[in-house]
Amino acid sequence: MSEQANIEAPPQGAAQQVEKAGAKSFGITDAAVRQLRKLMEDRGTSTAGLRIAVKGGGCSGLSYTMDWADAPREKDRVFERDGVRVFIDGKSFLYLAGSELTYEQTLMASMFKVQNPNVKSVCGCGESFSV
Repeated sequence: MSEQANIEAPPQGAAQQVEKAGAKSFGITDAAVRQLRKLMEDRGTSTAGLRIAVKGGGCSGLSYTMDWADAPREKDRVFERDGVRVFIDGKSFLYLAGSELTYEQTLMASMFKVQNPNVKSVCGCGESFSV
């Protein structure tokens, strides 16, 4: 994808800008869009989204957290694709720039995953990483 992030008007008076998800910023795969859309429909809100953050901890030093959020926080970067939104705080975006959110479903599990080109090493269990 060589699309540049397009800036749109902030939703409902929010202070942050909404960016189109893309390779240079933060991407969202088709599978992730489908699953996020299902979650949004279940919650019954169009301002909700998935909040992704990076926190210290784990064997390798950093780990991802993902939570459902009803709306973005004031300084969040908001990435939107096909009507679904991902919220990332500025500090976490330093580690997530250029990443892509995917959704995988197998017989054993279904989960969102972050494909992060900035990761230099991952711990043995796959729960933490370093950059």
